[in-house]
Amino acid sequence: MLSTALQPSAGIAVDWFPTSPGLASFREALDSQGRALLTSLGIALGAVAVCLVLAAPAAYGLAQFGLRGSRAIVFTTLITQMVPGIVIANALYSAYAELRLVNSYLGLILADASLGLPFSIVLLRAFMVSIPTEVVEAALVDGANRFTAFVRVVLPMSRNALITAGLFTFLFAWSDFMFALTLNTTDDVKPVTLSIYQFVGAHVSDWGAVMATAVLSAVPAAVLLVVAQKYISAGITGGSVK
Repeated sequence: MLSTALQPSAGIAVDWFPTSPGLASFREALDSQGRALLTSLGIALGAVAVCLVLAAPAAYGLAQFGLRGSRAIVFTTLITQMVPGIVIANALYSAYAELRLVNSYLGLILADASLGLPFSIVLLRAFMVSIPTEVVEAALVDGANRFTAFVRVVLPMSRNALITAGLFTFLFAWSDFMFALTLNTTDDVKPVTLSIYQFVGAHVSDWGAVMATAVLSAVPAAVLLVVAQKYISAGITGGSVK
């Protein structure tokens, strides 16, 4: 993909390394896809914020409050991840049309947040179950209320799990195509996945620009994975040992 993007010719490269590398394809990709990349970045970050704001207290309640039916709730949360995306997208479109959220940033942020919410709740709950109740009780004895103890004690201790949940939610939102295609009827809000899809249709003979766009769209996810890999490992395994 990178070799084709650096080739001056329009065809698909068959060699691992470009013979005459150039950046013309990347300049064309940035000119035509720069706005879509920023749109995807904003939507993905918004989805992460919404997801963590909802998932963290939900996971804490399921993990520490001894609620009746908490296991059934967790099981149901897992089941929601098995529902095909096209079913959810079609149902959301009908609701969004009534709420006037079609072709809006908020609509895509909420839809993409739903992709990572079940996973985040399950992951955070598995981590928060291992947090000693004595730590929270000590904060309550010192004068903190439940909310303060949650914000100042539980969340800092759950940093690795929060980073892991946020990163996966970002990846889900960044790579989303189904919601982007279904919940948008204009070009006002166009994530990079939908933009690449339309770009391929319009420039099917210019594979250099297409591959350059694909490379640029892969960079944010790759950078985040490299930077946060130690937190991911700790966040995923943290809730497995009690």
